[in-house]
Amino acid sequence: MKLRHCLIVLLYLGSGCFQGTTYAESDIPMLKTDHLTADYWLTKVADANRLLLTQSEISARNKNTFASQPEMTELASLPASLNAAALNAIIRQASASPAQPRFYADGTAVSAEQWRAYQHNLNTDSVQPDNPVRFALVVKRTDLRSLPTADRVHNETMALDLDRFQETALFPGEAVGVLHQSQDKNWLLVQNYHYTGWVQARDIALGTRQQVLDYGTLQPFLVVTGARVFTSFTPENPAISQLLLDMGIRLPLLSTAETGHNVHGQNPHASHIVQLPVRNLDGSLSFTPALIARQQDVSVGYLPYTTANILQQAFKFLGDRYGWGHDYDSRDCTGFIIEIYRSFGLLMPRNSGQQGEGSYGQNIRFSSQSSHADKLAAIDNAQVGDLIYRPGHVMLYLGDDNGEPFVIHSVHELAYFTHRKNSDADSSAAATQPALYQGILNGVAVTPLTPLQLTADSSYLDKIYAIKSLR
Repeated sequence: MKLRHCLIVLLYLGSGCFQGTTYAESDIPMLKTDHLTADYWLTKVADANRLLLTQSEISARNKNTFASQPEMTELASLPASLNAAALNAIIRQASASPAQPRFYADGTAVSAEQWRAYQHNLNTDSVQPDNPVRFALVVKRTDLRSLPTADRVHNETMALDLDRFQETALFPGEAVGVLHQSQDKNWLLVQNYHYTGWVQARDIALGTRQQVLDYGTLQPFLVVTGARVFTSFTPENPAISQLLLDMGIRLPLLSTAETGHNVHGQNPHASHIVQLPVRNLDGSLSFTPALIARQQDVSVGYLPYTTANILQQAFKFLGDRYGWGHDYDSRDCTGFIIEIYRSFGLLMPRNSGQQGEGSYGQNIRFSSQSSHADKLAAIDNAQVGDLIYRPGHVMLYLGDDNGEPFVIHSVHELAYFTHRKNSDADSSAAATQPALYQGILNGVAVTPLTPLQLTADSSYLDKIYAIKSLR
């Protein structure tokens, strides 16, 4: 058992004890420049290229996840229609009123009248005894909201990066069930494989059930493996020109036998030809070929599921800004994890609590009675790429460096204890006192685990409740 199992690290930043080893451009404790590459951590893994699961095993894992997690929905299982009680229950759950007040960016509280306007746009008066379920494909990256509005609201802390109406994002080619329409007809209530919320109608295209469900099964297919990839510039078709594609997106591949050698005015010999969904003027679904240059970070088929690829995928996001609910065309802690694992075809719930408390994978659980030593011993035995959960947050385990566990995560806050000289103390005693340093990360970062604090009285280690392995 390593020394770190007996200690919670107190840091003396500026004392010189880390000079020559810490990353001088950062206020993150213990961080070295070498820590900022996947290769540094992979040199510590003996079998980093060993296949962890085959594609058939991943398919079986997904099937088990859908069966065991109530928030996961196979869209093929959606009924042809919903009765009034069922649809109203879905609307209430997706658009529940918050228990705490909400504020606009200028500090003005959302008034009762404004809440009534939001509720009116839910259009519950139009719910019928029988409500057909329609199907659609997403045509561009778009927000999924708790209410049918683009207004941004915040809680009383007024953290303006955290829009409390923002839930998650939907991505090009993603299938959704369409359940309901807003009063102003600009928004649709949709359900994807792990979330339900409101999306702008202009960003999805309605097709038949079979069209939509078949699209995600077409072979062969291309997977986006970079943090961001863009389709080629296409002046005659702006809807598919330089379209943003996030990691893990799967798109059917076409051949020149199907498209010819002129795709929107460009020879496709140096590109992948993908089939993209597009929205017609009447909102209906059609398809068009689009080009993705071969120099972009993509894979024909899913990436092999190896430890090396997990870390390589994670580090492609390093330095990206934090995006609550996939806001800012970015991602939050769970979005970060989902996109990494989606590169291999692995699917999981959207929210950290659903993931951490979920029964899928191999899980180590901690209770309020678990000691720091118990948790650190479990982390010491964790595999690189395992997921560590505290309430509201998930981290990807990178491994150990000089007795300290390190993680990579998309995270907002940064807090830890330092020691500072007590100016009131006897100088001969050189007394010091702990001080809580509070900074900001607001992005995908590499950090040590044990120094991190939530408050002066609560550490990350205090709150860790699960470690999940997807092997």
